[in-house]
Amino acid sequence: MHFDLTDLRLFIHIAEASSLTQGARRAFISPAAASVRIKALEAQLNSHLLYRDSKGVDLTDAGKKLLQHARLIMRQVGYLKTEFAEFGTDSSGHIRIFANTTAVTEFLPELLAGFLAARPGVTVDLRERLSRDIIRGVLDGSTDIGIIAGPVAAKKLQVLHFSTDRLVLVVPKEHELTQRKHIKLRDTVAFHHVGLQEGSTLQAFVRDQAELLGETLVWRIQLSSFEAVCRMVEAGVGIGVIPESAAIRNSKTMNLAILSLDEPWVVRERSILVRDIEALPGCVKALIALLQDQH
Repeated sequence: MHFDLTDLRLFIHIAEASSLTQGARRAFISPAAASVRIKALEAQLNSHLLYRDSKGVDLTDAGKKLLQHARLIMRQVGYLKTEFAEFGTDSSGHIRIFANTTAVTEFLPELLAGFLAARPGVTVDLRERLSRDIIRGVLDGSTDIGIIAGPVAAKKLQVLHFSTDRLVLVVPKEHELTQRKHIKLRDTVAFHHVGLQEGSTLQAFVRDQAELLGETLVWRIQLSSFEAVCRMVEAGVGIGVIPESAAIRNSKTMNLAILSLDEPWVVRERSILVRDIEALPGCVKALIALLQDQH
């Protein structure tokens, strides 16, 4: 069975755009030519790949399976080109990263700034994702590496531990909770909370922990960064659960109290997820090494 890389790349474009016309445009061919190529691919695989209607296209089960394999194939082709273009060095290439909120907002921007400044030929696509989507992205090849906090349930992935952080409660310095020696999440339910925007991995995690207790946290405002959360806490708008590293950094310039939470889930192991580190190009390996050295 022979696969044309052009057809696989076209299929990926169509699947990601959920539109044959838009996918064809991304592949720089006409919709008619794209349709012919997809029909030929379906005939070769003896499988129906797309559901077509007036709104666009959806993948069949066979189409979803092909997308997973096509992404992996195209990534390996990209790795091959990079490796031979620079003879295996880390000076060029493209890195895709799916990461959780803390990584995206706290330590990756500074780390990537130095990494990219030293490697003008490297580009990075960094996207914030929920934990389950990070794992899925590494498994199906839509990202090169994933950065996650907490346990990982994926036997097919390599899990590389690189640091440990914990969640703490930030409150105004005169807040009544500062008088307590032991604080549970349940003790915070009576107060307004300040948190991150919906879609944040941390926001979803804290909400889930409250729901496991049969409680619902009242979010007075949700913001885009830990600094903004701390600003609101300092102003007395509410209290917040954030990583200790972010709390310590912001407490240097804000009037905040950092309180420990007496919960088993506050310690968070940070890990890098990959399918096979030996199969990654030099630039990705260099970034992983930098992450492990910095933490």
